[in-house]
Amino acid sequence: MSHRRDQKERLRREREQREAEAQAAQQRKRLFGVAGAVAIAVAAIAIVVVLSGGGGDDPQSAGNNFPEGGSVPEQKVFDLDQAASAAGCELKSNRATSREHLQDPDQKVNYPQNPPTSGKHFAVPAEDGLYNGAPPPDTALVHSLEHGRIIIWAKPSLPVDARKQLRALFDQDNYQMIVVRRADMPYAVAATAWNHDPTPNGTGRLMGCPQWDDGVIDALRAFRDEHRSNGPEDIP
Repeated sequence: MSHRRDQKERLRREREQREAEAQAAQQRKRLFGVAGAVAIAVAAIAIVVVLSGGGGDDPQSAGNNFPEGGSVPEQKVFDLDQAASAAGCELKSNRATSREHLQDPDQKVNYPQNPPTSGKHFAVPAEDGLYNGAPPPDTALVHSLEHGRIIIWAKPSLPVDARKQLRALFDQDNYQMIVVRRADMPYAVAATAWNHDPTPNGTGRLMGCPQWDDGVIDALRAFRDEHRSNGPEDIP
């Protein structure tokens, strides 16, 4: 009987040891899982920090194309032709050929102007505003032009001070205004509008400024005041 008791006791101890080892292994697994999750979270935070703040002094690296903190001088030149000439900007006009609505905002349209001034467009216009991130599709922006909006297009490579001034210009008077970035255009800054004359399709207007200087702000203001609220489709 003593032998049997000793055997049962040995088996009990072995079972308890196996259970203890299994529990310890499970605990280690949980700890490794927590440590791994923490490591992944730390790595993710580090990546976000690099992407959002690692670009140095350029606010665009954080998706802030048009940062605050700028100011614009008092307007000196009000005539559009004079202001554009003083700033080295060129004025172009083109007879619009279509006001057709498209059902797909991403449908490719080969606009003859860059940036576009008129033509086929998505059925829903882009909202007024300053787009600090990615701009709406061209087709939605062209519909906004049809509604009498003025669009200012700026290359992301513009100096930060210039982009701050564009932000200040928008903040000063944002009625029916849209400001977006556009890397693929032959200008440093451009402005577009779509006039209602002659009916039914109207005329596209473009002011392109190859370089940035202090006179560009007056040219943009003169273009805005000349063409705003003059679209083929009058929408407040």
